[in-house]
Amino acid sequence: MARAIWKGAISFGLVHIPVALVSATSAQGVDFDWLDSRSMDPVGYKRVNKVTGKEVTKEHIVKGVQYEKGRYVVLSEEEIRSAHPVSTQTIDIFSFVDSQQIPLQNIDTPYYLAPDKRGGKVYALLRETLEKTGKVALALVVLHTRQHLAALMPLESALVLVMLRWPAEVRSLDELALGSEVTQPDLAKGELDMAKRLVQDMSADWTPEDYRDGFEEKIMALVDKKAREGKIEDVETATGEEERKTADVIDLTELLKRSLGSKSTGKSKTPSKTTAHKKATKTSRG
Repeated sequence: MARAIWKGAISFGLVHIPVALVSATSAQGVDFDWLDSRSMDPVGYKRVNKVTGKEVTKEHIVKGVQYEKGRYVVLSEEEIRSAHPVSTQTIDIFSFVDSQQIPLQNIDTPYYLAPDKRGGKVYALLRETLEKTGKVALALVVLHTRQHLAALMPLESALVLVMLRWPAEVRSLDELALGSEVTQPDLAKGELDMAKRLVQDMSADWTPEDYRDGFEEKIMALVDKKAREGKIEDVETATGEEERKTADVIDLTELLKRSLGSKSTGKSKTPSKTTAHKKATKTSRG
């Protein structure tokens, strides 16, 4: 299995499903590093005072949020940390919605979820339930001190966790100021028929292996050519690896009945999306 970037549990009702989070995408493209042409040493970034142009050392840097134009409120690291959401190592499901209800523009980053610590049966139960009901689970999860709104979806034999943009982050279509010629077009039947025919003539199956980044291929071909010619420079770089947190959770299938029982006595409250968004906004600015 691919390396997990986070371990925890899916939580709904009284049920915990142990899972491991795996990135569903890989960074592609050409990574250009800055090098000093005189020595081939790596070139980094400096923190510079934008007024004086002088470099600022780390101990003199504080974090501020612009309250009004040209006026900032400075926050200490302790104050910023106090606003971070508490990491519970759980994907907390708070609602189930029809899959078609999630707007395309709210979809952000996908991750694969794999069962962990003998959680396969309950994992499969949730996947099959979502598949047969046509629902997706809305959840809150904290990753790297930031709280995310997410959707849990079935995909073939697996579950996918899709990070969603907070509604306040998505601009309204009204900002496009579309005119009546777009919103209420006067299109002739012949024009529509010809457009449909063109679409049909150009229709094909989705073949991902055929779609490539031409720029990356050309650059890497050039890199290979120059490397074979011996045009390679030695550069010393430092590497490091971040430790990942893990959580031990218990697979309790029998809690399904108790969860259903608790629902019959009264609906559980949906987490405050407004409060969660405020926390996420503070974190992202910090």
